[in-house]
Amino acid sequence: MITLHEITVIHAPLPRCFDLARSIEVHLLGNTHFGEQATAGTCSGLIGPGQSVTWRARHFFVRQQLTSAITAYDPPTYFQDTVERGAFKSMQHDHTFRALPPAPDNSPLTEMRDTFRFSAPLGPLGWIAERIILRRYMHNLLAERNAIIKQVAESNHWRGYLPSGVGP
Repeated sequence: MITLHEITVIHAPLPRCFDLARSIEVHLLGNTHFGEQATAGTCSGLIGPGQSVTWRARHFFVRQQLTSAITAYDPPTYFQDTVERGAFKSMQHDHTFRALPPAPDNSPLTEMRDTFRFSAPLGPLGWIAERIILRRYMHNLLAERNAIIKQVAESNHWRGYLPSGVGP
């Protein structure tokens, strides 16, 4: 099993960051080059407790489907999604948020911390693939996703992704 950690500091309020991380549409923004689509379950808006989404995308020249569900939820500081079906033997992603002291201009700062665990199928071959290919590939996907969340949260574009009245 591989565990990845990523910390992103965002110049935006904690509730906005939490909700943008749950947005199906924001998730898709960072994955357009993989042809990713939400095809079943919660296909738009903000995913929440007990809900699932099925994603379809092309990775490594192969069309794949993956269904994940929100398996833990404590707004606005934590949620977890766990893969229920897909190419991986297991995959779990913890999203943790905390407010940081304000920036020098007194604007809000949020730390978004990701802990991402996965394991590939196929025993020893999967173990090798995890270390040679998948660790870097999945880290790049995570970093790209976080950069999109940061970009949207720090601009006025967040208003197009969150329900009216959500987030300061």
